[in-house]
Amino acid sequence: MSLLLILLLTGLLAPVAGVLGRAAGRDAGWPVAAGLLALAGALAAVWNDRPDPGGVVQQVPWMPTLGVSLQLRLDGLGLLFGLLVLVVGAVVIAYSARYLGGGSHASFYTLMTFFAAAMLGLVLADDVVLLFVMWEFTTLCSFLLIARSGPHARAPAVRTFLVTFAGGLCLLGAVVVMWVATGTTRLGEILRDDVWSTSPGVTAAVAVLIAVAAFTKSAQFPFHAWLPDAMVAITPVSAYLHAAAMVKAGIYLLLRFSTALHDVPVWNVLLVSVGLFTALMGAVLALQRHDLKELLAYSTVSQLGFLTATIGIGTSYAVVGAVVHVVAHALFKSALFMSLGVIDHQAGTRDIRRLSGLARTMPVTAVVLTLAAVSMAGLPPLFGFVSKETMFKAMAESPAPPAAVWLVGAVAVLAASFTFAYSARMVIGVLPGRPAQDPPREASAAFLAPVVLVSVAGLALGLAGVAAEPLLGAASAAVAGPGAEPHLGLWHGLAPELYMSLAVFALGGALVVARGRVDRLLDRELSPVTGVGAVEALRNGCDALGERVGDLTRADAPYRHLVPPVAVLVLLTAVGLFTVGVPPLSGDVTAPLDWVLFGVVLVGVLLALGARSRIALVTIVGVVGFAVALWFVELGAADVALTQLLVEILTVVVIVLLLNRLPSTFRRTGRRRSAVAAVVAVLAGASAAVATWALTGRRGLSDAGQYFLAEAKTETGGSNVVNTILVDFRALDTLGELTVLGVAGIAIVVALESRGLLPKLHSPVTEPPGSPISRARDNTMVLRVAERLLGPVVVVLSLFFLLRGHYEPGGGFIAALIGAAGISLVYLSAEDDRVSRLGLPYVRLIGAGVVVAVGVGLLGLVEGSFLRALHADVLGVSVTTALVFDVGVYLAVVGVVLAAISRLGVEEKEPPPLRRVGSTAVERPGPRPTTTTAEPHHPSTAPADRSRVRALERQPGRPAGTAAGRPPGTRGERTDRHRGGDS
Repeated sequence: MSLLLILLLTGLLAPVAGVLGRAAGRDAGWPVAAGLLALAGALAAVWNDRPDPGGVVQQVPWMPTLGVSLQLRLDGLGLLFGLLVLVVGAVVIAYSARYLGGGSHASFYTLMTFFAAAMLGLVLADDVVLLFVMWEFTTLCSFLLIARSGPHARAPAVRTFLVTFAGGLCLLGAVVVMWVATGTTRLGEILRDDVWSTSPGVTAAVAVLIAVAAFTKSAQFPFHAWLPDAMVAITPVSAYLHAAAMVKAGIYLLLRFSTALHDVPVWNVLLVSVGLFTALMGAVLALQRHDLKELLAYSTVSQLGFLTATIGIGTSYAVVGAVVHVVAHALFKSALFMSLGVIDHQAGTRDIRRLSGLARTMPVTAVVLTLAAVSMAGLPPLFGFVSKETMFKAMAESPAPPAAVWLVGAVAVLAASFTFAYSARMVIGVLPGRPAQDPPREASAAFLAPVVLVSVAGLALGLAGVAAEPLLGAASAAVAGPGAEPHLGLWHGLAPELYMSLAVFALGGALVVARGRVDRLLDRELSPVTGVGAVEALRNGCDALGERVGDLTRADAPYRHLVPPVAVLVLLTAVGLFTVGVPPLSGDVTAPLDWVLFGVVLVGVLLALGARSRIALVTIVGVVGFAVALWFVELGAADVALTQLLVEILTVVVIVLLLNRLPSTFRRTGRRRSAVAAVVAVLAGASAAVATWALTGRRGLSDAGQYFLAEAKTETGGSNVVNTILVDFRALDTLGELTVLGVAGIAIVVALESRGLLPKLHSPVTEPPGSPISRARDNTMVLRVAERLLGPVVVVLSLFFLLRGHYEPGGGFIAALIGAAGISLVYLSAEDDRVSRLGLPYVRLIGAGVVVAVGVGLLGLVEGSFLRALHADVLGVSVTTALVFDVGVYLAVVGVVLAAISRLGVEEKEPPPLRRVGSTAVERPGPRPTTTTAEPHHPSTAPADRSRVRALERQPGRPAGTAAGRPPGTRGERTDRHRGGDS
């Protein structure tokens, strides 16, 4: 099995996990866990069958013109982290099968599995662009997993996203610098390049950027606050995030680049100083906490500090120490989080002060918790002791000056002593003592099995660490070379690391004995500034600055928005007149019909300037638009003419829908303002005309245009050059525009729904009694007949233009506009604008269009490039995936137009109109009022309130009427967790 196939299967497991989560509920965790374990086995099999001892490399072209490819590499380090990602992920998801409550858990299993896929892609990536993309995917997954925990998790999720996203920007900066400096995006080639020894400035810049990026991900000071803040997420998310996913991404990045940066002074000093300070700070803060989950969060911050400082030492054995502790930390941290999840699940609290006697009532949980805590404290014979000794040895053998070595060792011993103290606090505060009056009972075997597995694994590796030496040695050698060999054991003689461990035991034991005094000493705020407060203050400051900048143009007056771009256009034109050489015109410049159409447009513009009513202005502007469309036809641009014509039709429809919410006439303006507006308009028009003349002017085709004409048929099989440019040559541009268009459509819906604009703006027209206007059924007869006759014709015409677009004028955009015109006809033929006959799910259409377009782009990777069109002959007919791409354009454009018409043209709050039968008012027969979306309708709720109701309805597993949040340390950690009883 290839690396690409393993990564692809891991990604495909995410939607499968969602389907299983919806169908089987929490029990979907078992097959999903089995799938991840199978993929871990496949990854190990690829490593065992590797032809090259150095690793396995696989490459698939992605952006060949830029030299970027989907290049994967499986070396020892990638294998170690890949197995951690998949195996620990499988264990946590199996644990979730009994931790979660009843109901559907599709989003949880989907995001957790995609998280595993993103992490696997990160550790296998051998291209820095691919590495950055996967890095950002992990940021997005963590944000979504935290945010789905409920309304109270929104702010922590945003803070986590902001901090880690800032680190992503640093990584992007490092990627760009390395790409420019080395001329390649291949990670292996970059790490072997001479630039690290010949360009100290570039090396220092990359070292700082990589370090800061890793600090944000691995919660190093001053970016540590997001990790405890993210504890609002449910326990399985925390277990995976701390043990093998999010935070390990930063450690992996430091290890991977340690190959090139291990002897760079700024790298060594930065990692060692920040890492040791974070280790000490995190340990002290952990010792202050009474909530077990918060204690573990700060302990993770501290342990990651140890790892960062060890990597910063820069020696081969430092890499060995870091690699060994990565595994030990993954085992005891996942076991601790899952153990406290069991305790919280059974006892209903995580507060140490409310827990006692669990050793009697929950003996199995007590044993596994003790094993994991002892490993974290670094006591023999657990694997945590082995990993701590390897880190101590690396620090003692550091090539730094002796004073620095002693300082580093002293700080490390002090931080490890606090680690000993808070690990003992977990055990002493929870397990012994008298049980409560209503003691919790032991969890089920299925619930405990994953916890037992990882806890016992920590004990087994401590006793028989030699079994892990091949894997850990391969991981160390991938970074530091063949000389980095671990020798794992519980006894290495009277060495410096043993004395450091004895000092930790003595000092940590003293802290445990004097824990009462220590609690009183630490039971206070150690700093007036908190990390969360700093992040929130920075966020609020950015928001305030944004508001200040936005105030410059925050006004309803159009001139406030038009003046800046017009001024820039005029300035650019003025500069261009004196700096750009314009070649002379060639050939016939004009034709008689050009002057006729120019006259029509000019007359239309003059009439528009004199229009006093909005209806008249809309009519005149429509005439001008039609004249421009005819002009395009005369110039031979059939596709552009069709587009212009259809856009004019739809624009008129949308504007008409807004007219009844606006005054019928314009306000009169003073002469001075009219004169200024006239001057600005003339300058803008003249600048646009001059720019058009200078840049085009019928001087013949550019080199690019000639290439498209000459090669379109050969390269794409299509003879419509305009369409081939849109869906073949410049498909990436079209995909970007399509995405922006889709976002605009969704923005229409969100703006009108969330802000309640429709009810506020709606001012229905009142007709006098007996007015013909009020007889809607009679007045719409012509349109209703036209709709019945032309509706099928428009549908067929729309599909016709869609299918022929590759060879004749047409395409997805034009076909969609034709279809949208048909939709407008259906709407306009309705008897009343409060009765919607358009029940199509426009938001889903928009999403489907973007998904189809992206899917076609991914198919292009089969022939080596994203969005490359594939061609095949089916029964003698040439078929291309560009047609499917056009289908995506079609769906998205139809969805956007449908959203505009549906939301602007339907007033859901008002009842359907009544008709009179004698002296009694009865409901008019006809179609029943319906909403235009598939979401639940709340007739008595304003749009803004409806959006909040929907948000509450979307919360997973939330019973009706329950409160959004709970104080920490109380029963019911999250709404999707099983409430009460044994699982």
